[in-house]
Amino acid sequence: MGERIAIIGGGIVGVAIARALVLRGLGDVTVFEKENRLAAHQTGRNSGVVHAGLYYQPGTLKARLCAAGRISIRDYCAEKNLSYREVGKLVVAVDESELTALAEIERRARANGVPDLARLNGGDRLREIEPSVAGVAAVHSPHTAAVDYGAITEAMATDVRANGGTVRTGHEIVGLQISSAGVRVRAAVSDRTADRGSPPAVDQIFDRVIACAGLQSDLIAGLVGADPSPKILPFRGEYWALDPARTDLVRGMIYPVPDPRFPFLGVHFTRGVYDDVHVGPNAVPALAREGYSWLTVSPRDIWGSLRWPGAGALAKQHWRMGIDEIGGSLVKPLYYRKARRFIPELRLSDLASKTAAGVRAQAWGRDGTLLDDFAVDQVGPVTLLRNAPSPAATSSMAIADYLIEHYVLARTRE
Repeated sequence: MGERIAIIGGGIVGVAIARALVLRGLGDVTVFEKENRLAAHQTGRNSGVVHAGLYYQPGTLKARLCAAGRISIRDYCAEKNLSYREVGKLVVAVDESELTALAEIERRARANGVPDLARLNGGDRLREIEPSVAGVAAVHSPHTAAVDYGAITEAMATDVRANGGTVRTGHEIVGLQISSAGVRVRAAVSDRTADRGSPPAVDQIFDRVIACAGLQSDLIAGLVGADPSPKILPFRGEYWALDPARTDLVRGMIYPVPDPRFPFLGVHFTRGVYDDVHVGPNAVPALAREGYSWLTVSPRDIWGSLRWPGAGALAKQHWRMGIDEIGGSLVKPLYYRKARRFIPELRLSDLASKTAAGVRAQAWGRDGTLLDDFAVDQVGPVTLLRNAPSPAATSSMAIADYLIEHYVLARTRE
């Protein structure tokens, strides 16, 4: 059945790659996921937005794969009868100081071929789309959509199994060893999985390994002696749920004009695929790779970040933003103040409760630079997806096609 291929990571990107491989008949594919369910981390803890490509520098891998990925996700949801709601996105300049940056967003969006993009000038035009919004201008992307990425991942996993692939949850990769025979993959099996009759450990030889390990990607890369850079710096994004009685304040998605000095978008409003509205996320340093609250602390992860060569440069460049974001995390009125800039009618009590947070696996260079584009390394027969920030979920099926064409098939032709 061709090559034996291991996929490390049961998020949407890893499962999309496995699906693409088995549908093309390119190998005997096994997915390893350390948690006892798929989509447990970044895939299942994000905004659920299918991005249309407004923000990304034209010509980058992110820009190209986002455009293709949006169409693939849309068509897949239609094929599998999964919810896909084109609620639209309004990127709002609150005042004239943001018009230059808004113009740059419009330029990028048009260069990236965002469909049916419209520039809106004046508050009255904005309120035709979002009646409660405040601002002087905006760009509108009507085809930005909301989905359930966890459900999409499960549907893809079903496709993998139906076409001869294997999906193993509760299997944490603890060793990778490259030899002339291939790649020896060692996985520890969780107690819960072992109770269902699985062996206590897995030790198998594969011809090829593709790692899409998200928050653990640098650690997996280290198992095969890859460059320690980029390192993963975890940032937690916290969401507030809008009171169900007040969700009429938001029809679709309301986003800020991003500040080009900072790597994150800022607080925004998103109507989800199940008609809930959430406000966020912010971006605070997580105290563990999987630190979904301030109470989850890993001294090893913290120490690893502090001793990284780029730590000083990053702190010097972004310390003000860091203090501001941490303040908003700990003090609800500060978070509310950011959100209210866009919807003056918003009340503090409308932020009803904090919902489950997500942690972003931000790749971080030795010089303190936060990597923006997708990044892939190759070490012998091991392909390492080192950086896959948003819009990775949107782009997942396109990322799969890209990796297969440029790494799997390219190496087969050598």
